[in-house]
Amino acid sequence: MSVPGALGKLVICTGGFEGMEYALSEEETILGRNPTTDVTLLDEGISREHALIIFDDEEGTYSIEDLQSTNGTKVNGKRIRSAELSAGDQIEIGHTRFRFVVSGESGGEGV
Repeated sequence: MSVPGALGKLVICTGGFEGMEYALSEEETILGRNPTTDVTLLDEGISREHALIIFDDEEGTYSIEDLQSTNGTKVNGKRIRSAELSAGDQIEIGHTRFRFVVSGESGGEGV
């Protein structure tokens, strides 16, 4: 189900695809190595289905959950099982680091 007016996105900071952006326009976004995931990454340090980003429509917030990955998920350098995301958070899975961006807070229009 699509999230109307969702403002979140992920921007790759490291891992070979710096600058690529992924709009978080669904209620759930799966990150992993499997070609069927919503965000597919070519990184051997990432599990097939590594992490899940969830949008809470009532609260207007995003959170991330580790899907029992082999190498874990980090937010701002700390390994997590789940965590609420805030603008500017750094998410690390495998050798890839993302920055979580909320469009409205950076002055951007849309995702």
